[in-house]
Amino acid sequence: MSAKLKVAGWVALGAVAGALTTMQLQANARSSLSPLPLEEMQQLAAVFGMVKSDYVEPVDEKKLINDAIAGMVSGLDPHSQFFDKKSFKEFREGTSGKFVGVGIEIGMEDGLVKIVSPIEGSPAFRAGLKSGDLITRIDDTAVKGLTLDQAVKRMRGEPATKVQLTIFRKLENRSFPVTITREEIKVVSVRGKVVEPGYAWVRLSQFQDRTVDDFVKKVEEIYKQDPKLKGLVLDLRNDPGGLLEGAVAVSSAFLPKDVEVVSTNGQIAESKASFKANPEYYLRRGGSDPLKKLPDSLKNIPLVVLVNEGSASASEIVAGALQDHKRAVIMGAQTFGKGSVQTVRQLSPETALKITTARYYTPSGRSIQAKGIVPDVMLDETAEGNVFAALRMREADLEKHLQNGPEDKDDARAKAREEARAKLEAEYAKNKDSIKPLPEFGSAEDFPLQQALNQLKGKPVIASKTATERKAEAKTGE
Repeated sequence: MSAKLKVAGWVALGAVAGALTTMQLQANARSSLSPLPLEEMQQLAAVFGMVKSDYVEPVDEKKLINDAIAGMVSGLDPHSQFFDKKSFKEFREGTSGKFVGVGIEIGMEDGLVKIVSPIEGSPAFRAGLKSGDLITRIDDTAVKGLTLDQAVKRMRGEPATKVQLTIFRKLENRSFPVTITREEIKVVSVRGKVVEPGYAWVRLSQFQDRTVDDFVKKVEEIYKQDPKLKGLVLDLRNDPGGLLEGAVAVSSAFLPKDVEVVSTNGQIAESKASFKANPEYYLRRGGSDPLKKLPDSLKNIPLVVLVNEGSASASEIVAGALQDHKRAVIMGAQTFGKGSVQTVRQLSPETALKITTARYYTPSGRSIQAKGIVPDVMLDETAEGNVFAALRMREADLEKHLQNGPEDKDDARAKAREEARAKLEAEYAKNKDSIKPLPEFGSAEDFPLQQALNQLKGKPVIASKTATERKAEAKTGE
């Protein structure tokens, strides 16, 4: 491994969209820093003094400074963030796949917390919370006005403590309270099975500490069950990303040795790196190469990768690498488009700064920032067409997202989202049973999976007749 790569340290999962991050433990000063703007620094000091002396009630100085740092960073892009003591602890918990909370994957919609999916077996799952539910209150606090991280903080806590969530179920047009007892949540990031003789399905829901080991274990189980495997579907739908090493390792399981998986580029030296399909680029804290346990045939087995609008960051790295090396057929919908790297620098033993330091590029040199990976074959969510696809947010929809150059505001996409929402609400008002949730991934009713299997078998594939590639952004001079 190169010296610059060793300096870069480790890569970890962000709080919500699978933020791709590189952890550097030193908060070292940069000799390249330009002089601080004196007049603006004096204004900052003056405001701090006025708030401290003139505000209607006493304020905590440390909180003022932390809020100032948080505001400074949040104005940069959707993924840069200041971690205080509690949020830094939660950030590190996120990479381990274990945390104490209610057990939901979440996003934001109209200023409210939206439940993307309850984690199977979690307290939220047992309480009957559903995908699409909106959380309007957490205990006595209204969610409107909170950031997603602030909402997460209020829902997490100590084991066996209770939290009351007020839920608005839009399609039923009703609100109701749910009291949930927090417990340790263990996220299982790898599932898989032999779908039918000769064909298997492996799903990665996140890239966490144990994802690579669990991936290897699952593939071993599948090959023991069916040693004569003819084709494999790698399912990365709704995978928000996570550990870069995990993405490099999973890509390496299917690629020849020494080929490039992903590269990064930014202003600072350690942001300029190339990651290849070799153990030194994905092994952490020593240890043996887990991929050695995999059968050699995995390098050549026919492969389809399923993606959708929820596939982001590390999952886009895998899809992009396998697509560029023509190792797999990518099927599904255009991905989220998170093509930036966040470096986490520890400021103190309990606080840190996560800041965007680079873009990442697929082996052919593509930056997917605010665009995503375009599938080789576009698929609808169901045989009847797309139901919820237009409602899903992408990187390009986020305020202050990092651009690849001049880009047009996609008013048409925002309009389509509102039209799709209105259509769903109108249909539900006529008939509450008219809108059904999408089938579970990996089930017999999973339409994209059936098309992926058809692709592997050489049978006709029902491609989308309506899905089109989103307009590419202008290229930068990098």
